[in-house]
Amino acid sequence: MNISVVSSILGDYSLDESLKYLSSLGVGQFELGVGGYPGKAHADALVLSKDEAKRNELLDTFKRYNMTISALAVHGNCIHPDKEIAKRFQDDFEAACVLAGQLGVETIVTFSGCPGSDPDAKMPSWITCAWPPDYQKSLDYQWNEVLIPYWREAVKFAERCGVKKIALEIHPGFCVYNTSTLLRLRNAVGEMIGANIDPSHLFWQGMDLFEVIRELGKNKAIYYFHAKDTQLIEHNIRINGVNDTTSFTDMANRSWVFRTLGYGHNEGLWKQIFSALIIAGYDGTVSIEHEDGLMSPKEGLEKAIKFVKDGIITEPNTNMWWA
Repeated sequence: MNISVVSSILGDYSLDESLKYLSSLGVGQFELGVGGYPGKAHADALVLSKDEAKRNELLDTFKRYNMTISALAVHGNCIHPDKEIAKRFQDDFEAACVLAGQLGVETIVTFSGCPGSDPDAKMPSWITCAWPPDYQKSLDYQWNEVLIPYWREAVKFAERCGVKKIALEIHPGFCVYNTSTLLRLRNAVGEMIGANIDPSHLFWQGMDLFEVIRELGKNKAIYYFHAKDTQLIEHNIRINGVNDTTSFTDMANRSWVFRTLGYGHNEGLWKQIFSALIIAGYDGTVSIEHEDGLMSPKEGLEKAIKFVKDGIITEPNTNMWWA
């Protein structure tokens, strides 16, 4: 397994400063945000895809610190019902695909997106209820008239650019938010689509990480992994459940909060998760993401890097003498 870091954590630092810092901590990869929600603090796909000199400068910076790009991150909502918003995300996505091919980066990390409830909607509508019947009608529209047709074309475009994998982050608020929705889209549009598993979004939904990993592994659908933790605030859950719209700044009253690794679930569980990934056929990147409201980015990141270093397996056993 390889350790990477989500670039937005270091958005206040230049690419050179970020890679120098991470290299000094023993990190070998960087998940490079190039547009969409991850921002463009270190790289802008719209610029780089049209400028070979700037691309070479980017690659030289990575070489200087003996680091590589684990994936290009361009999370967004390309099927937003506001056409202007959708176009901005789409432009970034397409530029990221072109850039990935130019740089030889195999994986794009993004969201599935979420359309409105109907053709006249102005805002996205994330539907999680089967009743009243209106919701089923909206789901049928979202999946069969928007989501699946969009990704059928997006996959073709990405493939023409040289992208090998589109790792959709399983994330509430978007159409792909659990195991079944990821597999439904993958079955509809092809194996270019796979999962970016981010446990922090699964813990609070009540999902069992080991079952998720086994199911997605069985379908050869694990393409990426984000290392981020969640702390469940049980007394608030007992009062309000887990569907929480309380501000992330009001940590005392939320049902759950994002935490640096080890502050939501213990080291033993995380070591088992890393092992389960390998058993399921995924021995790739573990990309650290930090969104802990109690720690500065650098403190949380450095704690997480040490945690992951102690927990991942880097040397497979080829000498099982006891077996």
